[in-house]
Amino acid sequence: MKYLYIVLIAAVIIPLRLWMSRKRRSRRAEKHPKADGTKSADPIESTEPGPTASRPSRFLSLEGALGDVGIVAMREIKERVRGRILKFGTLIILIVVAAAIIIPTLHSGSGPTIQTVGVVGGLSPEARQAVDIAGTQNQDSVKFMTEPSLATAKANLRSGKVDVVIVDGDRVVLNKPASSSSSPADPGLVQAVADYLGVLKTYQAAGLTPTQATEVSQAKPVPVQTLEPSSKGTTQTTSVIGLVLLFTMLTQYNTWILIGVMQEKSSRVVEVLLATVRPIQLLGGKVLGIGLVALAQATLIVSFALIVGAAVGSDLLHGSAPLVLVSQLLWLVLGYAFYCWVYAAGGSTAERQDQVQTLALPLSIPILLGYIFSITVVSSGHADLFYKILAYLPPTAPFCMPVLVGLNQVTWWQFLASVLITIAGTFGMAIFAARIYRRAVLRTGGRVRMRELIARRAH
Repeated sequence: MKYLYIVLIAAVIIPLRLWMSRKRRSRRAEKHPKADGTKSADPIESTEPGPTASRPSRFLSLEGALGDVGIVAMREIKERVRGRILKFGTLIILIVVAAAIIIPTLHSGSGPTIQTVGVVGGLSPEARQAVDIAGTQNQDSVKFMTEPSLATAKANLRSGKVDVVIVDGDRVVLNKPASSSSSPADPGLVQAVADYLGVLKTYQAAGLTPTQATEVSQAKPVPVQTLEPSSKGTTQTTSVIGLVLLFTMLTQYNTWILIGVMQEKSSRVVEVLLATVRPIQLLGGKVLGIGLVALAQATLIVSFALIVGAAVGSDLLHGSAPLVLVSQLLWLVLGYAFYCWVYAAGGSTAERQDQVQTLALPLSIPILLGYIFSITVVSSGHADLFYKILAYLPPTAPFCMPVLVGLNQVTWWQFLASVLITIAGTFGMAIFAARIYRRAVLRTGGRVRMRELIARRAH
């Protein structure tokens, strides 16, 4: 069965790769002159305002609603979608996500496991049959072991002689949470046994009379106790995956803006564009277009991960709260909204590739700090006061706040306060970046220093 999943993933990736190759060949063919001597349209001319009838109909709604900003945004979307970086980058990310989800299931599903169940206080034949059924459903071979006392059973749990202990048919005791990677107990078996024993207990209380059928349907699982608390869980694992994707996407999208602004300035295309649109419209259209592409890519990756996880039966995302996933998607949008203005202003001060490289490091320092601190907190499972303060600062909140949500160490009003602070900081950064962009984007002949722009503003 596990090889079927590999075939399904390959069936998705291979046609995608062939489609990309066919599109690349068609673009190369379009670059050559046509047989009648006509030439393809100049990409710069397509950015200038013109009759809306000459543009594809699917772009009319955005251009009509946003005007010149929408035109610039659609220009950015076309350039990113046609580029190889987005296609190959998305393909690589999908392959990595699929591997991260499928490989653990291949390892864990390498055959039936033997689960030794200790019994304290006796177990009825119906209960033993229910445990056997639970083992069969989870592909486990159940072996019962009678324990003379609860203290002996706990000692055997710690030593590993037994995996699960059933006490008097109404309690399930484990050494560590079944979801922990170091626990020998099968999570599916533990949950099924707890459910079945709860049903049997309710049947006994109901007396198997028809009038008590409703009580049977409302049976609750018996409590599952652990001798040691969980230090890491599936939610934390998901938080790590979300942090890695957040860091990768933010750096990728912001680098697009940084390089895009620099290339327009160095090629003097920006002078043509500014002849028809205002600087704030050009900058707003650029960040909006790249932002829409970023949102589409993030949605595709998350949807792909959920579909693959459901197809292979992976519990990598199953144990995580939906609130954690929603929070990480929200902060991806907020993080991009804040940093896109920072990188756009930085790109307007450079006009060569080497200048972009020197700018990228200082601009990415807050992202690196937030990412490193968040990985550390996820590993330890504890957030100190300094980390909680970082969750309210716009440069680091996109990394810190989702981790606090995953650790259940933040309330709804604290989360909302961080969102509002970040939105306010984004508006302030947008105003500041627009002023820097307007003063620096047309200045050539070398990198523009920030103190020169500030001094010019003072005049």
